[in-house]
Amino acid sequence: MIKAADLKRSHVIDIDGIPHTIENIAQSAPTARGGNTIYRVRFRNVATKAKVDKSYKGGDALQEADFDTAEVQYLYKKGDRYTFMDLESYNQFELMEDDIEDVKPFLIEDMEGIIALMSDDKVLGIRMPSTLEMKIEECPPSMKGASATSRTKPATLTTGLIVQVPEYIAPGDVIKVDTEERRYLSRA
Repeated sequence: MIKAADLKRSHVIDIDGIPHTIENIAQSAPTARGGNTIYRVRFRNVATKAKVDKSYKGGDALQEADFDTAEVQYLYKKGDRYTFMDLESYNQFELMEDDIEDVKPFLIEDMEGIIALMSDDKVLGIRMPSTLEMKIEECPPSMKGASATSRTKPATLTTGLIVQVPEYIAPGDVIKVDTEERRYLSRA
């Protein structure tokens, strides 16, 4: 059991016997005295991909889903199928494009460090590392005298993902990207 106040996006929760991944967590604190913090959680059913929104108080207990994890490597894309390989058993499996829609902008061929969530030898989904190093493919030219202040510009990464980066970043630079919030963290 895990308390609602301790939920993270990496948890998989059992709702009515079906595993759900956490897509978003928002918290709000009532202004009245004695008000409990409310956690609004958006879950995604791993089988049907349906969204489920629920609200909890900080002390509410939730049941974690029973699943196994395996480190996998992304191999290649063929049509709308993405092929992965279990790094321990070397077994390959395919996931459809719809199954990995949220992590697709981070996939680079031969990428390792990806975690597959599995139950009864069936892959429920994949989880990316919290940060990745990615190369900038294209962005407006860097400005002379640009400082590290809050002025930003859009940059397209090698996978097609667009993130806001500081003005001094140039094409060809390698940056660290937060995979959960899809934002620039720092230079690599």
